Amino acid sequence: MPDVLIKAPALRTFAAGVLSAAGASKSNADCVADHLVSANLSGVDTHGVWHLAGYVSAIERSEIVADASPEVILESPLSAMVSGRWTFGQVAARYAVEKGIEKALQHSMSVVGLIQCHHIGRLGEYAEMATAKEVVALIFGGGYAEEAPVAVPHGGLRRTLSTNPIAMGFPAEAGDRMVFDFATTAASGVKVKLAQQKGEPLPPAWIVDKAGNASTNAADFFDGGGYLPFGGHKGYALMLGAEFLGHIFTGSDAYAEKGRGGPIMSHQGVTIVLFRADLFQPREDCLKRAEALLRRVRTVPPAPGFTEVLAPGDPERRTRAVRESEGIPIPNELWQELSALAESIGVQTPRVAT
Repeated sequence: MPDVLIKAPALRTFAAGVLSAAGASKSNADCVADHLVSANLSGVDTHGVWHLAGYVSAIERSEIVADASPEVILESPLSAMVSGRWTFGQVAARYAVEKGIEKALQHSMSVVGLIQCHHIGRLGEYAEMATAKEVVALIFGGGYAEEAPVAVPHGGLRRTLSTNPIAMGFPAEAGDRMVFDFATTAASGVKVKLAQQKGEPLPPAWIVDKAGNASTNAADFFDGGGYLPFGGHKGYALMLGAEFLGHIFTGSDAYAEKGRGGPIMSHQGVTIVLFRADLFQPREDCLKRAEALLRRVRTVPPAPGFTEVLAPGDPERRTRAVRESEGIPIPNELWQELSALAESIGVQTPRVAT
């Protein structure tokens, strides 16, 4: 069946309603709904409303404390450790980034650690928050493999690591920016799960089977296989770097609590490094040079098979413009699942076009 199309405001209201009915405070429900719909608008559907049912289940299992608020538990002029108090990761991460931006604008730079929260969603959202304030952002997540490893190290046979995401954001002139956000595995877990559901083959070098052989069959991952680092040994090195900064550096193991966060998020740690773009030169010079760099790569003639050269963040920005105008496409099967979830907790499902 064709996808359904739903406008962002209606989807946001729907998502917030589901989360509120599941026990979230209004402010938390609104924040998470904003983040999920922003991911869908940007074309990052793996981090959009696909997660709603999982979040509701996590609330029911007490893995998420849906009405909790994050707080600073350690602080200096240049740093802060933020506890999410096991609320939604998006709520905790937004708070942590806002705190870090405030410090960076006041003191030129800051480092913020984040622990005790659930899935923080699309990291690119937080990098965009920083670039909007002309602040550079570097974000690293780790600790996800302590109870539920999913990735093999380069050259290894056994699962021992995880997707360990990295995001960076760099501002440029006139509101332009360069933003990227990716897992250090060749693909996110959602993409492999969706391929299995659809019976579609995976690209080569995404996963190995339980014997360590490269496979394009998504089922092999769920039968004891593992994700591969992207780019071989280079992606593996970045994966370990994110593990150090997110997990080891924050000391997130010391904040784990039995039953909170679930098997993936219970040991999660996130490190956010922020600094003013004009730290070493006048603001105008830095932003102009950044814009010149973006213009230089965007104007390179495209190679065969390409229509143009894009900068990191360009696809998301373009997708957002289209989807804000035309609506967000939601796979029909997912929409049926979300409608059933909403009905089960007394939330009205909005009308959609197909």
